[in-house]
Formats: sequence, structure tokens, C-alpha cells
Amino acid sequence: MKITREEVEHVAKLARLEITDAEKEAFSQQLSTILTHMEQLRSVDTTGIEPTATVVEQTNVFREDKVGPFLPVEMALRNAPESQDGYFVVPKIIGERDG
Repeated sequence: MKITREEVEHVAKLARLEITDAEKEAFSQQLSTILTHMEQLRSVDTTGIEPTATVVEQTNVFREDKVGPFLPVEMALRNAPESQDGYFVVPKIIGERDG
């Protein structure tokens, strides 16, 4: 399957990524190679093989929640560039969208 440069540009725009012309060309080739490989894998007969999420058997290990030593607020905020009323002050990241 061939991924076009325009498709790479579209995905980059959706992800709000700025990529160079060289990166667009490289990503187009790399993604095309990946999808071609996936098409080859799709042709493999997997009849009778159960789907798995992991090849290593895993079990959940639950433990009781216990209150332990904690860092005092003053110490946690000591190296913060800015704090107010016992909280970290961070820049606002929600803004207007383009297009």
C-alpha cells in the first residue's frame, strides 16, 4: 500500500506537527513499507490460533493501599518556578485552534 506525501501532510496537520519536506518524503516511504508488511502478515492463515494480547502469562498483583511517608508541600514546591496557595502554577495550554 502506498502512502502519499499528501496523506502524510494531512496526518501531520491533524497531529499539529511541523515536518520538513525531507521528513514528509521519508515518512511516506516508511509508512508505505510498514503497511506493505502488514498486508503480507494479513495473508498468513491463522485459523485455529487464539488471539493473544501478550505472549507472557500475566496476573494482577493486588496489594492493600497503605498511607506512607509523604513529601511536605513546602518541600515539594521548593524548586517550582512558580507556586501559589500551595499549588504549582503552570502555563495555560488551552488556546484557540487553527482551522
